[in-house]
Amino acid sequence: MPLTWFERPLLALAAILLPATLVHAALQNPAETPGQASLVGQILIASPGLRDPRFDHTVVLMVRHNGGGALGIVLNRPLGERPLASLLDAAGAKDSTAAGSLRVFSGGPVQPEIGFVIHSTDYRRPETIEINGRVAMTSSREILRDIASQHGPEKMLVAFGYAGWAGGQLEGELAQRAWFTSTADGKLIFDQDRDKVWDDALAHRTQEL
Repeated sequence: MPLTWFERPLLALAAILLPATLVHAALQNPAETPGQASLVGQILIASPGLRDPRFDHTVVLMVRHNGGGALGIVLNRPLGERPLASLLDAAGAKDSTAAGSLRVFSGGPVQPEIGFVIHSTDYRRPETIEINGRVAMTSSREILRDIASQHGPEKMLVAFGYAGWAGGQLEGELAQRAWFTSTADGKLIFDQDRDKVWDDALAHRTQEL
């Protein structure tokens, strides 16, 4: 895991979303290591004994996991509400007529200037990455435009930053029981009270304490 936790004002987190092609390329999975069980589409649940303040009581949706490493988005670290118009402005798609606001989350300590939208699979763009049959991810300013025009996904979670592991690092942490795993439930990802996400996920973990 990264050694520092970036504490930045909410305004700083509303940086321009990375060009979709760059994010899509970064998340492409190379060939899986033979015999490796990928956790893509599952969630990691921080164990009660994990005292790292960056990940204490966090739940992480796994977006990438292969021999080269792993990437996930923290689901239960809300930062606050941001006007949709200001997010569009920061993304280089200024639209002063955009109404409403979006709840913004800290997706992890790595590159908090990068924005990601985890969303239901009723929405798709060419750059959308499918996580599993129920959840996908898009990282582009176009999804913000679609949300503003009421053509976005039915369910969504907007996060800045991500959690990352080098090759073999997550496997080591799992062996040390720093994390539990579970299937990714759409209700938990999008609808559950964020204060209850960790408790609910822990109750449905696949391993015993």
